[in-house]
Amino acid sequence: MDELYASVIVDISAEKLDRPFTYRVGEALREELKEGMEVLIPFGKGNTLRKGYVVELKDECAIEKDKLKEIADINRKAVGLEARTMALAAWMKKTCGGTLINAMRTVLPVKKKIQAKSYKTIILKADRNELAVMAEKLSPLRFAARLRLYRALAEADELPEEMVRDKLKISASVLKTAEKDGIIEVRSSEQYRTPSIGRGNLKAVAALSPAQEAVAKEIMAGAAAGDRRPSLIYGITGSGKTEVYMEIIAEAVSRGKQCIVLIPEIALSFQTLMRFYARFGDRVSVMHSRLSEGERYDQFQRAAKGKLDIMIGPRSALFTPFPDPGVIIIDEEHEGSYKSERAPKYHAREAAEYLASVTGATLVLGSATPSMESWYRAQQGEYRLFKLGERYGGARLPRVSIADMREELKAGNRSFFSDKLKSLITDRLFKGEQSMLFINRRGVAGFVSCRSCGYVVRCPHCDVSLTQHRDGRLYCHYCGHSEDTPKLCPECGSKYIAGFKAGTERIEDELKKLYPQARVSRMDADTTKNRDDYERILQAFADGDADILVGTQMIVKGHDFPNVTLVGAIAADISLYAGDYHASERTYQLLAQAAGRAGRAGKPGEVVIQTYQPEHYSIVCAASQDYESFYERELSYRRLAAYPPFSHMLSLQFFSRDPDAGMERARLIKEKLKGVAGDLVILGPSEALIGKLKDVYRCGMYLRHGSLDVLIAAKDAAEAAQAEICADPRSREVALQFDMDPVTSF
Repeated sequence: MDELYASVIVDISAEKLDRPFTYRVGEALREELKEGMEVLIPFGKGNTLRKGYVVELKDECAIEKDKLKEIADINRKAVGLEARTMALAAWMKKTCGGTLINAMRTVLPVKKKIQAKSYKTIILKADRNELAVMAEKLSPLRFAARLRLYRALAEADELPEEMVRDKLKISASVLKTAEKDGIIEVRSSEQYRTPSIGRGNLKAVAALSPAQEAVAKEIMAGAAAGDRRPSLIYGITGSGKTEVYMEIIAEAVSRGKQCIVLIPEIALSFQTLMRFYARFGDRVSVMHSRLSEGERYDQFQRAAKGKLDIMIGPRSALFTPFPDPGVIIIDEEHEGSYKSERAPKYHAREAAEYLASVTGATLVLGSATPSMESWYRAQQGEYRLFKLGERYGGARLPRVSIADMREELKAGNRSFFSDKLKSLITDRLFKGEQSMLFINRRGVAGFVSCRSCGYVVRCPHCDVSLTQHRDGRLYCHYCGHSEDTPKLCPECGSKYIAGFKAGTERIEDELKKLYPQARVSRMDADTTKNRDDYERILQAFADGDADILVGTQMIVKGHDFPNVTLVGAIAADISLYAGDYHASERTYQLLAQAAGRAGRAGKPGEVVIQTYQPEHYSIVCAASQDYESFYERELSYRRLAAYPPFSHMLSLQFFSRDPDAGMERARLIKEKLKGVAGDLVILGPSEALIGKLKDVYRCGMYLRHGSLDVLIAAKDAAEAAQAEICADPRSREVALQFDMDPVTSF
């Protein structure tokens, strides 16, 4: 019988993942052993039995067989965090492709153990009278530092070591002498690095409306009765979904369970955390990519040791090592940021469903504009559907008007703002109310082009146009390349070369010219580069330090500003030109979410949607806040084209520094896939939307089928073909990644 070997990780921590050990698999275990299983292995000189995790099975090994140890047994009683983590990693590898080690790196987001931060306290052990006697005997000239220490201790029995060292200028040798003489004791304790959240106005816990209370009770009752289906809360903007989440979480915490709350943007952390802190105190923490390694490590340690009840954050917060999670919330579940852009390209919603299934946790999804996939599953009975159709406290939805920019141009208005929007901004400034204007573009200009020949200035390293910023230079937002704006067209020599000026900086400049008395603030990727910029800008706007907030999509998602009564969407139809089947859905979601920022505190709100396609159904439905009509219209197109949710799609993505190697590899693998299933649809291969990025050529192809299992089988076949081709030393280097049910075009 052929030999079988296993690569085993002995210590399940991200810093150990590059050091697997090879073991023989005995005949008795060959049929049962699978990747991801926990095993017992002899380890070290004494062959002590230790736990390990199988990350790869192979039938060849370069190490001599006689030098290998054999796996002792499979640990069939494996339970707890480590087994759960491995199960999640194995699920991710199966569904998303790639190696188990890469999947483990994803579900173990803390890359290495960080030394605990030590907090030292100087404690007085001697009697105060005795201390005074000793101080009198010391010469101020020779023992000045010791005298400073004694006098400080005479006023306080305990002093922080940091203060003694930095403020009193007491050296370590002085402290060591005093400790040796029995005068003081230096006591060390661990101090967690807790991320700074900022200061907010904590509101009292609001009483639930009858509708909110009914939804919360029904979700909890279903979970208690053993209904394991995820729950989808479809609640219009301002309907109070967060209060429902907190009610469900409070019940879980009362039973000793822990809860994970996923949010789509770091920008949402501040306001969301303030609301959770008001109710649950300091047993709430946050996880996001801008934390230091020490802060991230300490938050996971607090969670694992039971010192936290609730973790809030974007995608990676899902992997918080809570001992017994009871509730997983995914707020704004429609957001594309829940899909990882790096391999393995998992979707947080699908990963959360799997995690809930293995832990028994209740999964709750919420949105005012649910994704087509989630709404369809709810209609099919796979999800439990709950609706909140009214704003909390009797507030009304804003009045929405559509400004046809084609007509504005005919009337001679060449500015970024329609006459309607300008009039309403003036009105809000007069009333002392706030406005929000958003455009899904940053920089001063989108691209620089020649009006004579059509030439567009592009990045020499990436297949994208360069963007003009305020300093007059052109920048690539992918690789960072920059260059001066040309005065003459490099292609034809024409002087008519300029930028399409429709970025956030340009909008800000125009507002300041039109309204010099207004206080204008801007929020986009360029103004939020530092870790605290989100909270600083949002809190300043909430405090009334700005009259108008200009920004990209990040300003219109989930925020609640009571004094905002006007929202303007500049060039609302830009997202319709994205070139993939999600374009109409994203446009509707963005506009409906933007409209929801106005009129949330009893004051009437207004929204102006500026567009060159006022008749498009996504814009018409967004203006009327009619999700269900949009859903039916969009669903009919998806059904005709056999797009998700009526099928599943798998994107195969090829990367190479050779301009032809990727396409050649794609064609070879396409031939291997034709036998997977007779009705498997294969589209492509073709060049990617961005054909070259950072000097790497990109191409891909799409597979489509109604069965997820068929696409997983196709993924496995493609991986096997890729491994076979790469084994040939004559093959050119081509990387292959997979994206199951992609949310953006490749």
